[in-house]
Amino acid sequence: MIQLAGDLTPAVYLILTIVAFAAGFISSIAGAGGMITLPALLWAGMPPLDALGTNKFQSVFGTLSSTLNFFRKGHLDFRPLWPGLLAATVGSCLGTWSVTRLGGAQLQALLPVLLIAISLYFAFSPRIADIDAKPRLTHGWFNLLIGGGIGFYGGFFGPGMGSFYALAFAALLGYNMRKATAHTKPLVLATNATSMCIFIAAGHLLWTLALCMSAAQFVGARLGSNLVIARGAALVKPVIIVATLVLAVKLLLEA
Repeated sequence: MIQLAGDLTPAVYLILTIVAFAAGFISSIAGAGGMITLPALLWAGMPPLDALGTNKFQSVFGTLSSTLNFFRKGHLDFRPLWPGLLAATVGSCLGTWSVTRLGGAQLQALLPVLLIAISLYFAFSPRIADIDAKPRLTHGWFNLLIGGGIGFYGGFFGPGMGSFYALAFAALLGYNMRKATAHTKPLVLATNATSMCIFIAAGHLLWTLALCMSAAQFVGARLGSNLVIARGAALVKPVIIVATLVLAVKLLLEA
Protein backbone atom coordinates (compact mmCIF):
# COMPACT_ATOMS: atom_id res chain seq x y z
CA MET A 1 0.00 0.00 0.00
CA ILE A 2 1.26 3.51 -0.82
CA GLN A 3 2.10 5.48 2.32
CA LEU A 4 0.87 9.05 2.72
CA ALA A 5 2.86 10.26 5.71
CA GLY A 6 4.78 7.47 7.41
CA ASP A 7 6.34 7.64 10.88
CA LEU A 8 8.95 10.28 10.09
CA THR A 9 9.16 13.37 12.31
CA PRO A 10 8.96 16.94 10.94
CA ALA A 11 12.67 17.36 11.70
CA VAL A 12 13.53 14.32 9.55
CA TYR A 13 11.32 15.67 6.76
CA LEU A 14 13.22 18.96 6.90
CA ILE A 15 16.63 17.26 6.85
CA LEU A 16 15.70 15.06 3.90
CA THR A 17 14.29 18.05 2.01
CA ILE A 18 17.57 19.95 2.51
CA VAL A 19 19.50 16.86 1.38
CA ALA A 20 17.33 16.71 -1.76
CA PHE A 21 18.12 20.35 -2.55
CA ALA A 22 21.87 19.67 -2.28
CA ALA A 23 21.55 16.50 -4.36
CA GLY A 24 19.61 18.31 -7.09
CA PHE A 25 22.28 21.02 -7.24
CA ILE A 26 25.16 18.55 -7.48
CA SER A 27 23.39 16.10 -9.77
CA SER A 28 22.59 18.79 -12.33
CA ILE A 29 26.35 19.37 -12.66
CA ALA A 30 27.91 15.93 -12.28
CA GLY A 31 25.21 13.33 -11.64
CA ALA A 32 25.39 10.93 -8.66
CA GLY A 33 22.73 12.80 -6.68
CA GLY A 34 21.11 9.49 -5.78
CA MET A 35 24.21 8.51 -3.83
CA ILE A 36 23.42 11.46 -1.53
CA THR A 37 19.68 11.01 -1.12
CA LEU A 38 19.40 7.21 -0.98
CA PRO A 39 21.69 6.77 2.07
CA ALA A 40 19.81 9.63 3.77
CA LEU A 41 16.46 7.91 3.15
CA LEU A 42 17.81 4.64 4.54
CA TRP A 43 19.25 6.53 7.54
CA ALA A 44 15.73 7.81 8.23
CA GLY A 45 14.62 4.22 8.69
CA MET A 46 12.61 3.74 5.50
CA PRO A 47 12.26 0.18 4.14
CA PRO A 48 14.75 -0.31 1.27
CA LEU A 49 12.16 -0.63 -1.50
CA ASP A 50 10.25 2.42 -0.28
CA ALA A 51 13.54 4.33 -0.08
CA LEU A 52 14.40 3.32 -3.66
CA GLY A 53 10.97 4.33 -4.94
CA THR A 54 10.97 7.68 -3.12
CA ASN A 55 14.52 8.34 -4.30
CA LYS A 56 13.63 7.68 -7.95
CA PHE A 57 10.53 9.88 -7.73
CA GLN A 58 12.29 12.94 -6.31
CA SER A 59 15.32 12.54 -8.59
CA VAL A 60 13.08 12.61 -11.66
CA PHE A 61 11.91 16.11 -10.77
CA GLY A 62 15.45 17.36 -10.27
CA THR A 63 16.48 16.03 -13.68
CA LEU A 64 13.30 17.46 -15.23
CA SER A 65 14.17 20.90 -13.82
CA SER A 66 17.68 20.95 -15.29
CA THR A 67 16.42 19.51 -18.59
CA LEU A 68 13.83 22.29 -18.96
CA ASN A 69 16.39 24.94 -18.00
CA PHE A 70 18.98 23.74 -20.54
CA PHE A 71 16.28 23.53 -23.24
CA ARG A 72 14.81 26.96 -22.46
CA LYS A 73 18.26 28.58 -22.69
CA GLY A 74 19.11 26.95 -26.02
CA HIS A 75 21.69 24.38 -24.88
CA LEU A 76 19.64 21.27 -25.65
CA ASP A 77 18.46 19.92 -29.02
CA PHE A 78 15.94 17.09 -28.69
CA ARG A 79 15.80 16.19 -32.40
CA PRO A 80 18.79 13.81 -32.49
CA LEU A 81 17.95 12.48 -29.02
CA TRP A 82 14.54 10.88 -29.59
CA PRO A 83 15.89 7.46 -30.69
CA GLY A 84 18.25 7.52 -27.69
CA LEU A 85 15.38 8.33 -25.33
CA LEU A 86 13.44 5.35 -26.66
CA ALA A 87 16.51 3.11 -26.37
CA ALA A 88 17.14 4.34 -22.81
CA THR A 89 13.54 3.56 -21.83
CA VAL A 90 13.71 0.05 -23.26
CA GLY A 91 17.14 -0.49 -21.72
CA SER A 92 15.90 0.68 -18.32
CA CYS A 93 12.95 -1.76 -18.46
CA LEU A 94 15.27 -4.64 -19.35
CA GLY A 95 17.78 -3.64 -16.68
CA THR A 96 15.14 -3.42 -13.95
CA TRP A 97 13.74 -6.80 -15.00
CA SER A 98 17.23 -8.35 -15.07
CA VAL A 99 18.38 -7.14 -11.66
CA THR A 100 15.32 -8.64 -9.99
CA ARG A 101 16.45 -12.03 -11.29
CA LEU A 102 20.24 -11.87 -11.43
CA GLY A 103 21.39 -9.49 -8.72
CA GLY A 104 24.11 -6.85 -9.11
CA ALA A 105 27.03 -8.23 -7.08
CA GLN A 106 29.50 -8.56 -9.99
CA LEU A 107 28.60 -5.14 -11.37
CA GLN A 108 28.98 -3.60 -7.92
CA ALA A 109 32.52 -4.98 -7.71
CA LEU A 110 33.43 -3.62 -11.16
CA LEU A 111 31.85 -0.19 -10.76
CA PRO A 112 34.60 1.50 -8.64
CA VAL A 113 37.17 0.63 -11.33
CA LEU A 114 34.95 2.16 -14.04
CA LEU A 115 34.40 5.32 -11.99
CA ILE A 116 38.11 5.80 -11.35
CA ALA A 117 38.75 5.35 -15.08
CA ILE A 118 36.12 8.03 -15.84
CA SER A 119 37.71 10.48 -13.39
CA LEU A 120 41.14 9.95 -15.01
CA TYR A 121 39.67 10.50 -18.48
CA PHE A 122 38.02 13.75 -17.39
CA ALA A 123 41.25 14.86 -15.73
CA PHE A 124 43.60 14.26 -18.68
CA SER A 125 41.63 14.05 -21.94
CA PRO A 126 41.92 17.10 -24.25
CA ARG A 127 38.36 16.37 -25.47
CA ILE A 128 36.95 17.57 -22.13
CA ALA A 129 36.75 21.27 -22.90
CA ASP A 130 34.47 24.16 -23.83
CA ILE A 131 34.74 23.55 -27.60
CA ASP A 132 33.34 20.68 -29.65
CA ALA A 133 35.65 17.97 -30.96
CA LYS A 134 35.39 15.61 -33.93
CA PRO A 135 32.78 12.88 -33.30
CA ARG A 136 33.90 9.25 -33.20
CA LEU A 137 30.42 7.75 -33.55
CA THR A 138 27.30 8.61 -35.56
CA HIS A 139 24.16 9.71 -33.74
CA GLY A 140 22.38 6.53 -34.82
CA TRP A 141 24.92 4.17 -33.30
CA PHE A 142 25.32 6.42 -30.27
CA ASN A 143 21.58 6.38 -29.53
CA LEU A 144 21.39 2.60 -29.87
CA LEU A 145 24.58 1.61 -28.03
CA ILE A 146 24.90 4.36 -25.42
CA GLY A 147 21.23 5.24 -24.91
CA GLY A 148 20.23 1.60 -24.64
CA GLY A 149 23.37 0.37 -22.88
CA ILE A 150 23.54 2.99 -20.13
CA GLY A 151 19.74 2.89 -19.88
CA PHE A 152 20.07 -0.82 -19.10
CA TYR A 153 22.74 -0.04 -16.50
CA GLY A 154 20.50 2.66 -14.98
CA GLY A 155 17.67 0.20 -14.52
CA PHE A 156 19.99 -2.59 -13.37
CA PHE A 157 22.15 -0.67 -10.89
CA GLY A 158 22.40 3.09 -11.46
CA PRO A 159 25.21 4.86 -9.52
CA GLY A 160 27.23 7.25 -11.67
CA MET A 161 24.83 7.00 -14.63
CA GLY A 162 24.97 10.74 -15.32
CA SER A 163 28.77 10.67 -15.41
CA PHE A 164 28.72 7.73 -17.84
CA TYR A 165 26.38 9.59 -20.19
CA ALA A 166 28.43 12.82 -19.98
CA LEU A 167 31.62 10.89 -20.75
CA ALA A 168 29.98 9.24 -23.76
CA PHE A 169 28.73 12.53 -25.21
CA ALA A 170 32.17 14.13 -24.82
CA ALA A 171 34.30 11.18 -25.91
CA LEU A 172 32.16 9.72 -28.70
CA LEU A 173 30.17 12.65 -30.11
CA GLY A 174 32.77 15.32 -29.34
CA TYR A 175 30.37 17.55 -27.40
CA ASN A 176 31.83 20.34 -25.25
CA MET A 177 31.15 19.92 -21.52
CA ARG A 178 28.28 22.39 -21.35
CA LYS A 179 26.55 20.67 -24.28
CA ALA A 180 27.38 17.16 -23.03
CA THR A 181 25.96 17.89 -19.57
CA ALA A 182 22.77 19.35 -21.08
CA HIS A 183 22.16 16.39 -23.40
CA THR A 184 22.80 13.91 -20.60
CA LYS A 185 19.74 15.08 -18.67
CA PRO A 186 16.91 13.83 -20.96
CA LEU A 187 18.46 10.37 -21.14
CA VAL A 188 18.82 10.19 -17.35
CA LEU A 189 15.25 11.47 -17.07
CA ALA A 190 13.90 8.74 -19.38
CA THR A 191 15.82 6.03 -17.52
CA ASN A 192 14.80 7.14 -14.03
CA ALA A 193 11.19 7.89 -14.98
CA THR A 194 10.82 4.32 -16.23
CA SER A 195 12.09 2.92 -12.94
CA MET A 196 9.93 5.38 -11.02
CA CYS A 197 6.77 4.12 -12.74
CA ILE A 198 7.63 0.54 -11.79
CA PHE A 199 8.08 1.51 -8.13
CA ILE A 200 4.82 3.50 -8.11
CA ALA A 201 2.94 0.56 -9.63
CA ALA A 202 4.37 -1.66 -6.89
CA GLY A 203 3.34 0.80 -4.15
CA HIS A 204 6.86 1.54 -2.92
CA LEU A 205 6.58 5.29 -2.42
CA LEU A 206 6.14 7.66 0.55
CA TRP A 207 4.12 10.33 -1.22
CA THR A 208 4.31 13.24 1.23
CA LEU A 209 8.07 13.00 1.61
CA ALA A 210 8.56 12.38 -2.12
CA LEU A 211 6.69 15.59 -2.99
CA CYS A 212 8.67 17.67 -0.46
CA MET A 213 11.98 16.32 -1.74
CA SER A 214 10.88 16.75 -5.37
CA ALA A 215 10.24 20.47 -4.85
CA ALA A 216 13.69 20.89 -3.28
CA GLN A 217 15.33 18.85 -6.06
CA PHE A 218 13.63 21.03 -8.67
CA VAL A 219 15.01 24.26 -7.18
CA GLY A 220 18.49 22.85 -6.54
CA ALA A 221 18.77 21.49 -10.07
CA ARG A 222 17.71 24.82 -11.56
CA LEU A 223 20.48 26.64 -9.69
CA GLY A 224 23.07 23.99 -10.57
CA SER A 225 22.20 23.96 -14.27
CA ASN A 226 22.49 27.75 -14.35
CA LEU A 227 26.06 27.40 -13.07
CA VAL A 228 26.84 24.84 -15.81
CA ILE A 229 25.55 27.25 -18.45
CA ALA A 230 27.61 30.09 -17.00
CA ARG A 231 30.90 28.29 -16.36
CA GLY A 232 31.02 25.22 -18.64
CA ALA A 233 34.02 22.89 -18.37
CA ALA A 234 35.66 25.01 -15.67
CA LEU A 235 32.90 23.88 -13.33
CA VAL A 236 31.74 20.53 -14.71
CA LYS A 237 35.16 18.91 -15.14
CA PRO A 238 36.42 19.18 -11.51
CA VAL A 239 32.99 18.40 -10.04
CA ILE A 240 32.66 15.19 -12.08
CA ILE A 241 36.23 14.15 -11.16
CA VAL A 242 35.57 14.65 -7.44
CA ALA A 243 32.07 13.10 -7.55
CA THR A 244 33.19 9.96 -9.37
CA LEU A 245 36.21 9.45 -7.09
CA VAL A 246 34.11 9.92 -3.95
CA LEU A 247 31.53 7.47 -5.26
CA ALA A 248 34.27 4.95 -6.16
CA VAL A 249 35.79 5.18 -2.67
CA LYS A 250 32.36 4.83 -1.05
CA LEU A 251 31.62 1.66 -3.05
CA LEU A 252 35.06 0.22 -2.30
CA LEU A 253 34.58 0.80 1.44
CA GLU A 254 31.13 -0.78 1.33
CA ALA A 255 32.55 -3.81 -0.49
